[in-house]
Amino acid sequence: MKKEVMLVTGAGQISMAIARRIGFGKKIILGDKKIENANAIAKIMNEAGYDVEPFEMDLSSRESILAIIAEAEKYGEIRYLVNGAGVSPSQAPIEAILKVDLYGTAVLLEEVGKVITKGGCGVTISSQSGWRMPQLTAEQDRQLATTPAEELLSLEILKPENIRDTLHAYQLAKRCNEKRVMAECVKWGERGARLNAIAPGIIVTPLAIDEFNGPRGDFYKNMFAKCPAGRPGTADEVANAAELLMSDRGAFITGSTFLIDGGATASYFYGPLQP
Repeated sequence: MKKEVMLVTGAGQISMAIARRIGFGKKIILGDKKIENANAIAKIMNEAGYDVEPFEMDLSSRESILAIIAEAEKYGEIRYLVNGAGVSPSQAPIEAILKVDLYGTAVLLEEVGKVITKGGCGVTISSQSGWRMPQLTAEQDRQLATTPAEELLSLEILKPENIRDTLHAYQLAKRCNEKRVMAECVKWGERGARLNAIAPGIIVTPLAIDEFNGPRGDFYKNMFAKCPAGRPGTADEVANAAELLMSDRGAFITGSTFLIDGGATASYFYGPLQP
C-alpha cells in the first residue's frame, strides 16, 4: 500500500515528538548529520509501529539536502516536512551556526518547496531567540526573506565583523528562518501547500539538560523560573502546535510563526526578565 511521505530533519526530541504525533501510517525519512542519532530514533519509533528510514544528511550542504529529498521521493510524493535540525550557540562557532541554521534552512525550504505535493505542509523549528534581538529595518528583513540562498551569507548584516558572538549569530539565523517561511509560503501556496514555523522557548531535551549544567545554566534556569509559566516546556507541547499546523484544522494558517515559550519573551520585554 502506498504511503504518504514525511521528511524529517534532525533526530532530536522535538522532531521525534512531532513525527510520533502525526507520522503514523506514513513513510518517515529521518535525516541527521550523525547517523547514529537517526538510527536510535528510528529504532524507538519502528519498535512502536512506525515506518522510519534513517538517513545521513548535513543541513549545511545543498547536495546533502537534495540527496535526502531524492531518497524520500523513492517512496512517493513528499507531503510533510518537519525541520528540526540545527545547532545552538554553545555547540558551534558563528560560521557553522550561519551555515546550518540560516543557510541550510533556507535551502531546505526552497528545495522541498519545489516538490511538495498539493495539500502538503511543512513546519520548521525556529526559536524564541529570534524575538529578543532589536528589530531590523524593513530592508534587512526583506533581504533575509528573499535573497537567493547562495547569496545569503554575503549580506552585510551577516558579515563576521557585524556579528558580536554566537548568540547574536543564532538570533539572526532564527529571525531569518521566520522571514524565509513568510517568503517561501507564497511559493508553496502555488503548489497548494502550506508552510509555518514554531519558535520554542526552553524545551527539556538532552541538549537543554546539558545547557542547564553548563556555563549558561543559571541564565536558562532564571529564564524559565521567571517566565509566566514558571517552568520549561516539553517536546510534546511543541508537537501540540505542530499537530494543529499540519492538520486540516490549520488549513488557513501559512507563513506564520507560533511562539511557544511559556511567556519568556513577554517577560523579557515587559516583566522580570527585562535586561
